[in-house]
Amino acid sequence: MDRYDLLYRLYEEYETDTLYDLQNFVDLFPPVDSRVALEYWQDASDELEDRKREIGESFAAGETMAEVAARATREQTFTALDLHAEYGRPVNALVLDVDETLRSAGRTDNEIPRETLHLLTEFSEAGVPIVICTGQTLENVKGFMIQGLGTELVHSGSLSIVYEAGTGVFTPGQGSDTKRLLYEGLDEEIQDVFARVRSRVLTAAPPELRRSVHLQGNEFNVTLKPNFDVGSDAAAEVIDDGLVHLIDLLGQSIVECVEGVGDVGIGSRDREQKPVESSEWARAYYAAADPEIAEVLSSEDATPACEPEDVPTEVATRFDRIDVAYYHADAAEIGSLDLDKPTGVTEALDVLGIEDPFVLVMGDSKSDLRVMEWADAADAGIAAAPEHASQSVLDHVESRDDLVYGPGDAGSVLRTVAVLNRLAVW
Repeated sequence: MDRYDLLYRLYEEYETDTLYDLQNFVDLFPPVDSRVALEYWQDASDELEDRKREIGESFAAGETMAEVAARATREQTFTALDLHAEYGRPVNALVLDVDETLRSAGRTDNEIPRETLHLLTEFSEAGVPIVICTGQTLENVKGFMIQGLGTELVHSGSLSIVYEAGTGVFTPGQGSDTKRLLYEGLDEEIQDVFARVRSRVLTAAPPELRRSVHLQGNEFNVTLKPNFDVGSDAAAEVIDDGLVHLIDLLGQSIVECVEGVGDVGIGSRDREQKPVESSEWARAYYAAADPEIAEVLSSEDATPACEPEDVPTEVATRFDRIDVAYYHADAAEIGSLDLDKPTGVTEALDVLGIEDPFVLVMGDSKSDLRVMEWADAADAGIAAAPEHASQSVLDHVESRDDLVYGPGDAGSVLRTVAVLNRLAVW
C-alpha cells in the first residue's frame, strides 16, 4: 500500500479531527496556576497519547502517521503529499516576512498568533533555520522576535534577520558574521545620494508635511511614516504627499551627485512653485516604472511635465539603481536596488551554512515576490502568500503550488511544510 492509500485510510478510519484538537490543546495550553486546569490538561495529554498509540500499532509507519494526523488536517496532509511528489525534498530553511504575512493588523491585532510561534519553535527544534525577512528596522524586529520566540531561540545561531529589505543581515551567535552591513558595499556615490536625502527629507519638507510624518529609524533606507494610524484617511493623505516630496528630493539629490549635470538647490516643495527639472525627471521615471506611483502623482497634481525619454542618461542610470516604494496609508520609502531581500536572504543562508537551499518563502509584497522569483529560478524553494497579498504575488503563488492562506493563518502553511518534511524522511 503506497503513502497516498495509507494516509487516506488514516483520515477515513480514525478520529483525526479529535486527535488534531487534542494536540493543539496540549501544545497551546497557556501557563496557568490552577490545579483543576492542569488536571484537565493532563487528561487531554493522556487521551492524546492513547489515540496516537492506537494509530502507531495499526500501521508499519504508525508513529509517523500518528504525528502527521495530530499536527495537520486532511487537506494540509494531502497538499504536503502533492508537494513531496513534485519536489521530493524537505524544506531546509524558512524565509518569512512578518507584517500581513505572519501577523495581520485586521485579524490578529498585529500580533503573531501563538500557534504560529509554536510551529516556528518546532521547526527550529527540528533543525530548520528561520530567516525573518522584513522591511522593518533591526531593533524593532529583534524586539518582537525575542518576545515571541524567546531569547534562547533568537540567539541560538539558527535564526537570521534580514532587515530594511536587505540592507543588513543579523544572525546572533555567529561570531564575526553576526552582523553583515550590506549597504557598506555600495559605491560612494549611491551612499552619498541616500545621505543627502536622509539629512534633508524632513528639514526640506513643507511645514504641514513635516508635522505629519516622521522618519523611521533605519540604518540605510529612507522611510517616511505617518503620525496617524496606519490605514487611516489621514495617513493616506500625508503618505501620498510625502511620496511626492521624497521623489522630488531624490531627483535633486541625484543631480547634485552626478558630475556634469549641474548643481540644483534643495528647498521645500511649494505647490504653487514649479518643480525644478530634476524633480520632473524623477517623477517621470518612477511614474513610468510603477502605475501605483503614477496614480498618486496624478492625484497630488504632480503629474510629470516630461517623458521618461527626456531623462538624461547619466541621471536615469542612477534611478535604475534606486527603488521608490509606496505602501498606501503606511509608508513611502527609497532603497537601493543593489540591496534587496533576495540579496539579504542569500547572505543569511550563507551565514547559516545552508549550501543547497530549498526554502519556504512566505510574503505579501512586491519585495517578497523578488525572493519568491529567486527561489523559483534557482529551484531553491516554494512560495506561499496570504489571500490579501499584492496581486502580482498571488499570481506567482497561484501559478506554482497555490499555497494561499487566509489572514493570520500562516500556521496552515507551516503545518503543511512540517508534514512535507516528515514525508521526506518516511
